[in-house]
Amino acid sequence: MENSEMIFGIRAVIEAIQAGKDIDKVLVKKELQGDLAKELFAALKGITVPVQKVPVERLNRITRKNHQGVVAFMSAVTYQRVEDWVPYLFEQGKSPLFVMLDGITDVRNFGAIARTCECAAVDAIIIPSRNSVSVNADAVKTSAGALHTLPVCREPNLTQTLRYLKESGFHIVAATEKGDYDYSKADYTGPMCIIMGAEDKGVSYDNLALCDEWVKIPMLGHIESLNVSVAAGILVYEAVKQRMAQETEITQE
Repeated sequence: MENSEMIFGIRAVIEAIQAGKDIDKVLVKKELQGDLAKELFAALKGITVPVQKVPVERLNRITRKNHQGVVAFMSAVTYQRVEDWVPYLFEQGKSPLFVMLDGITDVRNFGAIARTCECAAVDAIIIPSRNSVSVNADAVKTSAGALHTLPVCREPNLTQTLRYLKESGFHIVAATEKGDYDYSKADYTGPMCIIMGAEDKGVSYDNLALCDEWVKIPMLGHIESLNVSVAAGILVYEAVKQRMAQETEITQE
């Protein structure tokens, strides 16, 4: 990672936080102490940025300069918040389409999903602030630049976000091997959010419990599941098909 994409030093990181800079993650030396360190931790409590405590050797490998036990990696984009983005889209007269990624950590899959979402005019991707991919240079490259234009909302708690979306009138569809029926039978019209889970664990139970529909993609071969980016593409374009058909009906009336 080039120095232009990171900040090091306790005071520099505190100032970046106070200035509202978009920070991807912060690495802090284990057992970092002192008054300035306390000020740093107080500043970090006020933001939804992943903080990892690491051995000092890891920080030394990242930079040979005087990092003082802390290195912050800057985000490649400005993250949005769902509670700000939803009212804005409604004010624009839109019927929003979101894709939520629950526990997906592979940056190449994330980039591929983002590329599909941008091509399909999805209104935002939602990711959790912890145990998840983030928008870094590799993700932007894999997305063919889509992440420069596609809004990404990073939320501290996906379950709370789902509750907010449901209260706002969103229909929630989860892609899961536990699905009740074929994905094409779900309703993708109106304000909605499609949830995709990690290939090994799937959508978490707490989030599945809040979904209106559980759907699955037919597996006709010997392999049990599709790559998550391919599966996301199938569901997103089913939504595009249904929403375009609905628009055509309204136009013809």
